[in-house]
Amino acid sequence: MTRILILHGAGMNMRGKAQVDVFGKMTLPEYDTQIRAFAAALDIDIEIFHSNIEGEVINRLYDAHDQGFDAAIINPSGFTRGYPALTAAIAGVKFPTIEVHISNPARRGLASDIATASLGAIAGFGITGYDLALRGLKSVLSRA
Repeated sequence: MTRILILHGAGMNMRGKAQVDVFGKMTLPEYDTQIRAFAAALDIDIEIFHSNIEGEVINRLYDAHDQGFDAAIINPSGFTRGYPALTAAIAGVKFPTIEVHISNPARRGLASDIATASLGAIAGFGITGYDLALRGLKSVLSRA
């Protein structure tokens, strides 16, 4: 079975509590429930990890590498810009990573550093972005 790590970056725990005009009213636990449903429908095994601390996210990514995960999906949130160690970690693992954003950071003038190390990026489709990322990774991994 395909194993994918879902990483939630800095500030994701504030979803549904702040900036609801940008990100909507869904809370992080609600995101996780929906992501698990998307994965189950695709017969994908996922693990979800959140931290507001860059080093913890990097350590989990490296652990996933060592544990044989097939891919990762990251919503870097507060780690989108200015975190070269995280960007380097994504580039350094053996599996592909897809970056997902609920909103479109480019509409707010933000360019993602994480996207430069990722296989691809999905932005602006709300929670459906995770489903798109899971489907895309399943397709890419089946061709490998």
